[in-house]
Amino acid sequence: MSRVSKSLKNAKVGVFFFTISIFIQFFSRKIFLDELGDDFIGLESTLRSILGFLNLAELGIGTAIGFTLYKPLYNNNQKEINKIIALLGVLYKKIGLGILAVGLIISLFFPYIFSDTQFSLALIYFVFYTLMISTLLAYFVNYHASLFGADQKGYIIQKYFQSFHIIRVLLQVIIVLYYKNFFLYIILELVFSIIYSIALRKKIKQIYPWLIINYNKKTSVIKEYPEIIKKVKQVFFHKISEFVKNGTDNLLIYGLINLQSVALFGNYFLVFSKLNSLIMMAFAGTGSAVGNLIAEDDKENVNKVFWELISVQFFIAGFFSLSIYYTMDQLILLWLGEEYVLSKIILILFIANFFLMQVTATINRFKNAYGLYSDIWAAISEAIINLLVSFTLGSIYGISGIVAGTVSSLFIIGVLWKPYYLFKYGFKKSVFIYWKGLTPIVLSLVLSCLLINFCINHFLIIDNELSFLSWFFYSCKVSFLIVVIYGALLYSFNKSFRVFWTRIKNLIKKTLKLN
Repeated sequence: MSRVSKSLKNAKVGVFFFTISIFIQFFSRKIFLDELGDDFIGLESTLRSILGFLNLAELGIGTAIGFTLYKPLYNNNQKEINKIIALLGVLYKKIGLGILAVGLIISLFFPYIFSDTQFSLALIYFVFYTLMISTLLAYFVNYHASLFGADQKGYIIQKYFQSFHIIRVLLQVIIVLYYKNFFLYIILELVFSIIYSIALRKKIKQIYPWLIINYNKKTSVIKEYPEIIKKVKQVFFHKISEFVKNGTDNLLIYGLINLQSVALFGNYFLVFSKLNSLIMMAFAGTGSAVGNLIAEDDKENVNKVFWELISVQFFIAGFFSLSIYYTMDQLILLWLGEEYVLSKIILILFIANFFLMQVTATINRFKNAYGLYSDIWAAISEAIINLLVSFTLGSIYGISGIVAGTVSSLFIIGVLWKPYYLFKYGFKKSVFIYWKGLTPIVLSLVLSCLLINFCINHFLIIDNELSFLSWFFYSCKVSFLIVVIYGALLYSFNKSFRVFWTRIKNLIKKTLKLN
């Protein structure tokens, strides 16, 4: 299969399962909030954030290993692949033990951290330890699964993970509705994590029968790859920055405001994180495809693919950002109720963060594929900017100030610095080429925003008697308008966007002929 075919297969499987998962997640969120309460959902979110902090111990090993696997996979060097996966196993098991130890130590302070909550310490400890054990399975059992991602077979992971996730959430809904039991609700997380781990390991043995699951010389293999250890140390700082950017908002909201606000923030965060994950599923496999492309060392093709992905990512970012702006408030109102609708400025900041994450995704893919992690100062700066701005503005403006900190750090480092770093050390070209190429794309978006806003304000009016059906039809009209106006302008002004869709159309025609 070609790189494009593999990427499309990853996208199709990922989007299919994830779309089902999103609907179930939205349906279940309302039930969990009603039956378990805002405070318990806020508690669960806070404990997950603590575990997210502990997962920083992963040090970016998976990212560094993925970069190292591209070349041996391209050359089908099975001996080298076995050694690299063995190295991953050694490092992950050490990290897993470290997470377990630090997790136990942090849990000793729970009586002080959660002194004002209505829940018993027994429940808090049960939730935390159950979630932690579920997390540790990835370090002790499932580390081989990294091979799927590097080999553009991420769709296999998605099939298993999403299937078990959907079944688990449905069972949790039944437990909550009939028993309203916190313990049963959480224990299902661990049960399904164990089942998922066993099933995935069997699949790995089936797909890669030559892969040595228990490598005999694991400890000595560390000395053979000093470059990987160097990359791991570099990626560690980027992982810290990523956690601060995406994982500290819940903790800051709990510290500066309260647990209920964590739940209110979590509703919006759920929408945007699921949407972001859905888009990641649509682009599943492109990261490893880019790595494979760079391994071929075809600079002309690398440049062409880069600009195609930039244009498509901009289209997707613009489409969803505009769609959410015009439809989100009504969705929250129908889904959860008026008391859960946050201010317009918070929505705009959420959209800004989502948009910047999407338009910088291609930069990050190519940066990772080139193994460019030495800009440690940038990662540290991003984390410091995020924390300082979030804490300062959050103390004054609440949730909007905290989200503003995330947006500001992402803009300064993600939008301004990373393109320069990629072009100088990856493409070895001037960054002015990037900004010049981006100009018509940005102009298309700005002009589209003006035209779309005019059309919606003058021609599209949502029914006064709001219902899910009227919201659905209104959202369809808004989406269609955005696709027509923004798609047409971007297609007219950007050659790479036209080339990409021509490529996709040809591939679809070829697939239909084969069928």
